[in-house]
Amino acid sequence: MTLAPADVVIIGAGVVGTAIARTLAAYSLDIVLAEAARDVGTGTSKANTAILHTGFDAKPGSLESRLLSRGSELLRGYASAARIPVERTGALLVAWTPDQVAALPSIEENARRNGYRAVRPLAAAELYAREPALGPGALGGLEIPDESVICPWTTPLAFATEAVAAGVRLLLSTQVTGVVSAGDFHELATARGPLRCRWVVNAAGLGSDEVDRMFGGGGFTIRPRRGELIVFDKLARTLLRSILLPVPTARTKGVLVAPTVYGNVLLGPTAEDVGDRSDTATTEAGLRSLLAAGRRILPGLATEEVTSTYAGLRAATEHSDYVISVDGRGRYACAGGIRSTGLSASLGIAEHVAGRLEEAGLVLKPRPGFSVSPPVMPYIGEAGVRPYQDAAAIAADPAYGQIVCHCERVTGGEIRDALASPVRPADLAGLRRRTRAGNGRCQGFYCGAAVSRLLAEAGIGAP
Repeated sequence: MTLAPADVVIIGAGVVGTAIARTLAAYSLDIVLAEAARDVGTGTSKANTAILHTGFDAKPGSLESRLLSRGSELLRGYASAARIPVERTGALLVAWTPDQVAALPSIEENARRNGYRAVRPLAAAELYAREPALGPGALGGLEIPDESVICPWTTPLAFATEAVAAGVRLLLSTQVTGVVSAGDFHELATARGPLRCRWVVNAAGLGSDEVDRMFGGGGFTIRPRRGELIVFDKLARTLLRSILLPVPTARTKGVLVAPTVYGNVLLGPTAEDVGDRSDTATTEAGLRSLLAAGRRILPGLATEEVTSTYAGLRAATEHSDYVISVDGRGRYACAGGIRSTGLSASLGIAEHVAGRLEEAGLVLKPRPGFSVSPPVMPYIGEAGVRPYQDAAAIAADPAYGQIVCHCERVTGGEIRDALASPVRPADLAGLRRRTRAGNGRCQGFYCGAAVSRLLAEAGIGAP
């Protein structure tokens, strides 16, 4: 691989890296987005609680609080334009003990200090009026009406699609292993050959501390925190209307129960520090603890079917805030330690990083003829109209009426479109994130052969 020198190389194509790429793409810059994996959004970005946070519970005055509030506002507008599934379900923070009740006023005050003023206290009777299936013993709570659920898969894909359309060069399977800086350029070593550039933006997620040390940093260390989650069948969706949040502790936000934009119910996450940055295995102990918590919060879950389980790793560090810095002399920026709020804050982080880069000397000259126009993404949520429900779309193209995955109602037309998209999947997992094919009750048992055949016909093999 031999490429002309770029103005900026962004390392990492998760939700933060892709957000930075589509933000910088508005300027006259030659940009490369380099990702170690075979697809965008494959790390922390794909395995989280899929909540679009208001930032009500962030630490007041922190960088995270500011960027989360701004990012949430930006992402709500962007999602509407790009057809990223979002449902404004609201959230109820539930107190189960007198100590938790005593903590509610400070949480409410914290929300107001963060600029979120719609929070309000609820008596126990109001909680049960809102959520009749809530377990016995709730003593009170808070309502956060603007908390929402979002599709975590479509979001980085939309950012990447917009960036690529604007001329950003997306390089997958391109892990950065070292750097040599001389004169006006950095030369990044990768398995596919060197990348030369003037500026580097480190958005490498779980590997961001390792990249930071390559550039002489070392002010933080990623301490992966594994969160296991359980996905319940769509028949469980009638059990709740809102996101049910626990009273957080100093270490974790705790176990929640939430609807998903795909029509399921999500329970989790656990919070376990692990040494292996690739350890996304679920454990018997973790799943048992989640099921026990689920039975207390929403007893009806005990009789519902489990569709799947998964685990994600959060990029926790020894610091309580985001680790975002820009070194103008070294022409290097770092966006590390973003943890679980990166999805909601992504566009706020990107805006902040772009501003800091300009202050540090990167010339941000608007690209001639460029207009901010988010791509219209294939809709894979349950709240809107899917292709199999759209008579006009089927009349115009019968492939949208040919269901391939019956559990998730995914059509041949959707799979065809995904396989021909500007940022197409690299494997079956990537196709699942773009269409939901294979994500249903049978987990691909019935549609697996047909889907694999379509992948093979498109020249895409198994990972």
